[in-house]
Amino acid sequence: MTTRVFIPADSSALSVGAEAVARAIAERAAGLDVEIVRNGSRGAAWLEPLVEVETPAGRLAYGPVGAADVESLFEAGFLEGGAHRLSLGPVDEIDWLKRQQRLVFARCGVTDPFSLDDYRAHGGLSGLERALAMTPEAIVEEVAASGLRGRGGAGFPAGVKWRTVSRAPGARKYVVCNADEGDSGAFADRLLMEGDPFVVIEGMTIAALASGATKGFIYIRSEYPHAFRAMTRAIEIARAAGWLGARILGSKHSFDMEARLGAGAYICGEETSLIESLEGRRGQVRVRPPLPALAGLFGMPTIVNNVLTLASAPWIMANGARAFAEFGVDRSRGTQPFQLGGNVKRGGLVELAMGATIRELVEGFGGGTASGRPLRAVQVGGPLGAYFPEALLDTKLDYEAMIAAKGMLGHGGIVAFDDGVDLSKQARFAMQFCAIESCGKCTPCRIGSTRGVETIDRIVAGVERDKNLALLHDLCELMTDGSLCALGGLTPIPVLSALTHFPTDFERVARETEQAFP
Repeated sequence: MTTRVFIPADSSALSVGAEAVARAIAERAAGLDVEIVRNGSRGAAWLEPLVEVETPAGRLAYGPVGAADVESLFEAGFLEGGAHRLSLGPVDEIDWLKRQQRLVFARCGVTDPFSLDDYRAHGGLSGLERALAMTPEAIVEEVAASGLRGRGGAGFPAGVKWRTVSRAPGARKYVVCNADEGDSGAFADRLLMEGDPFVVIEGMTIAALASGATKGFIYIRSEYPHAFRAMTRAIEIARAAGWLGARILGSKHSFDMEARLGAGAYICGEETSLIESLEGRRGQVRVRPPLPALAGLFGMPTIVNNVLTLASAPWIMANGARAFAEFGVDRSRGTQPFQLGGNVKRGGLVELAMGATIRELVEGFGGGTASGRPLRAVQVGGPLGAYFPEALLDTKLDYEAMIAAKGMLGHGGIVAFDDGVDLSKQARFAMQFCAIESCGKCTPCRIGSTRGVETIDRIVAGVERDKNLALLHDLCELMTDGSLCALGGLTPIPVLSALTHFPTDFERVARETEQAFP
């Protein structure tokens, strides 16, 4: 009987030696009835490389495994589930994974990412097959009833966007998947594209059926070469199997798609800049109206959603809107894949129902700081997200609760900092980041961010503190109200949160000067 050994080929696992582990196991297993499957990652970054063995008792895990551990694993009989110092027991019983509520990431790390049979055997395509038997209106209503909102940051209802495109007149319509995942601390899109690419294809196809689109593009950031290759390969496999192209799955519907690689501009995560780039121009924000849903790619009605939003559609169509809406709280329904990073012991991807608290993620799953020092701040939502102090760690991670706390959920990235962090430097970084990444189209973003860096420097140096604090607040208000897109409009969030919750950090230089020259 063939024994299957699963070794992740996900780029995060590769970065800590998974390829060397795979080679060592292949060499040691030569002549044995062993099949090596290169799966995706389950998201437990602290356990990578995580090696799994399929046994009569289920899949057993060992990790983190290094190439030097392979010989002792074979000596311990790990192919039969033998005990070893790296033994973790049944994968499904690992507490860190068991406590999650995985809908979108249910297959990630479980299946062979490029096996159509594996995908089907684990529930893949059932959502698309149901959608093919429905009218576009019925598909839109199912998504709307589920309460699915855009997982890219703004939280706009997906059903409303899909309905708008469906009803809009146009000679051709498009579905664009925004995989330009540029937020610091965000890696869910990459994890999914590398570990379960067919779910993205299925989600885009369902969106096409709902809207009448016949062509799709997935726009992937240049820093994700593994994800780009994975999606390109998966598209080719799906097309060859009749899942894409003319008469998809034998139906009357046609839909095809292709992957496009960005050029490294953060601004292209904004939907109109992304469209400009897809059309072959410099990534720059468009003035709205018109909205992309009415006049998007090549002037045609276009659905633009991010990876996690589109990848939620197959589960919704397969299990029903009500089942999805049972997860979450208030107007934030379903699950959110949170990405836990920074100074934590156990970083990785944690998918939970909306409404979990920051503390549950950082302490419950992250295990506190990796340094062992006291936790001081947690940034939620990427480089434009707010910094939360320890006193606010019980804030719920849903759209409305985060807005009420003067933050945002964003893409679900959570980055922890211990008491060694200087929040004045983090605030300065936010302004500097905006200045570097600005497309330059609007003055509040282009000039405001540069003046913001200068103003923070003067505040920290103790130069006319009160006047410059007032100036910084005015500048933040101008950027919020006057910027064309979220880059300039949201940059004040981390700056103001740092000023509000960590004001003493902005007195550092002045205080140190006083101590040096009393």
